[in-house]
Order: sequence, then structure tokens, then C-alpha cells
Amino acid sequence: MRITTCILFISLLALMSCSSRKRGADNFEGKAKKDVISFAPKITGRILKIYVAEGQTVKRGDTLALLDAPEVSAKIAQAEGAVSAATAQEQMARNGATADQMKQLQAKYKGLKEQYEFAQKSFARASNMFNDSLMAPQAYDEIYAKLQGAKAQYDAVVAELDDVKKGTRIEKVNMAAGQASQAKGALQEANVAFAERYVIATNDMEIETISLNPGELATAGFALFNGYIPGSTYFRFTIPESRISKYKKGEDVKLEVVYNKEELVGTIAYIKQLTRYADITTAYPDYQLQDAVYEIKVQPKDINKTKEILVNASVILK
Repeated sequence: MRITTCILFISLLALMSCSSRKRGADNFEGKAKKDVISFAPKITGRILKIYVAEGQTVKRGDTLALLDAPEVSAKIAQAEGAVSAATAQEQMARNGATADQMKQLQAKYKGLKEQYEFAQKSFARASNMFNDSLMAPQAYDEIYAKLQGAKAQYDAVVAELDDVKKGTRIEKVNMAAGQASQAKGALQEANVAFAERYVIATNDMEIETISLNPGELATAGFALFNGYIPGSTYFRFTIPESRISKYKKGEDVKLEVVYNKEELVGTIAYIKQLTRYADITTAYPDYQLQDAVYEIKVQPKDINKTKEILVNASVILK
């Protein structure tokens, strides 16, 4: 009796195996896929609030989360101070000396001019005395040195007064204007970073996972929201080289979703060779070792019929 039961059990397994192989020979099983998309913050900050939930569909422009970034606020304050200082420098360079500065410079000019004229008179008297041998050479040299010093100070104030009367050099004005423009650019950059506290959806998205919770630190570039692009469903199959001749790019094929038995029609978008056996998605990889393996991507004819199909659901290519 036990022997008979074992024989029946082995026969049943053999029939199931043959049935599976027959199914694999006639049809190919693939997977339903969607284009993946993720949203990440551009700045580093602690999550204050998340406005969406997993499974929700968001539209482009929707606010997904709010970050706290106090460092950005500090940069804005620094940039505003730099803009104020640079703008004042530029204005001063364009306006030139003030009335009070001009009065101070004229008074300085008058005093140095009198010192220079007195030094000239003293040197003239010293020269006459030195020529009459009434003055030692050392004393004469000291008076001459004082004359040269007074002349240098007088020439310097004359040049300074002349420069102020002509106005600030264009190079200085341009330099001050460049520094002001640089400071304004830094402020603009800080304001842009401040606006990036809000994580905004740049595309329609079906949210699958949210990586962090409020209170956790989100770093710049870290994928905070992951999901799929709505209406991007397609089907992926792997076909051995021995069977690939039956399929052509652009032709229509029939499909069946395994879990709900829904039948669909799709168009082969492309056929490309796979380089790794691990990429095979067909459930019955009963291929010859020498066969190359190809991937077929099928786009559904009616995208509305595929909106509810689960990602990675098994699909049969008939």
C-alpha cells in the first residue's frame, strides 16, 4: 500500500513538472514595472513636518516636507551685512570726498605750504652763511634735510588735493561696484537656500516609501521620498535566443495579469540582450546554456487599464 502511494505521489509530481514545463514553453512570465522617481532636499536640515503619507499620489508643485535650517538664516544675516557694507563703499567711491573732508585737506595743505616756504627761507639764509664760512657743514646739512622733508610733505598734499578735486578713479569705482555685486549674489544664494527648506514635488508621483520621520536629520541629496511616476506602467520579459524570433519590435502582443486574470494588449517597445543571467524575470528559465537571453519591454495599449496593477506583479506573455 505504501509503495502504491509513493508511486502515485511521484507520478503526480512528474505530471506537475511536465505541466509547468509546458506552460513555460508556451508562455513567458514577466513582471509589471513602473518608472521610479525620488525627491531629495537640496540642503541639510532637520525635518519639522511631513505633509504627505505613503501610498498618496502627489502633483507637481505640491509641498512634501519642511526642514529646519538655522545655518541658512545665519548666512542670510551675514550676506545682508556684507551687502550693506559693500553698497556704502560703492556709494562713497562714486560720490568722492565730503565737504568736511575737503576742508580738512585744504587746512592740511595750507599748513604744509607754510612750513615749506619757511624751510625755503631758512635754507636761503643758511646758504649765505655757509658761503661766508659762518656755518658749519653739519648745521647746513641739517637745514637742507629739513627743506627736503617739507618739500616732500607739501608735494604729497598737493597730489592728494588734486586727486580729490578730480574725483575717485574709475578703477576704484568699478572695484567697489564689483564687491557690491558679489555681496548681492551671496545674499541671493542664501535666500534661494532658505526657500529650499520646503521640499517640493517636481513631478507627479505615487509615494511608496518615506525614508525619515519628523525630527530626524535629512542630508542634502538623500532620497527622502521614493515612488513611481503615475501612468508609467510597462511589462518586462526575458526570452531565450531560441524563442526570440517570434517577437518583433513594434508588434502587438497579448498579456495576462496572473493575480486578477485581466487580459491586456501591448506593443513591444524594444528588444535588447541581457548581459547577466541574474536579470532574468521569467519564472521558467529552462534555456540552453549557449542561448543568449533578451529582454522585451511591452508598453500597454490602454494605459488606463494598468493604473491599478501592482508593481512587480507577474504577467504572462501569450
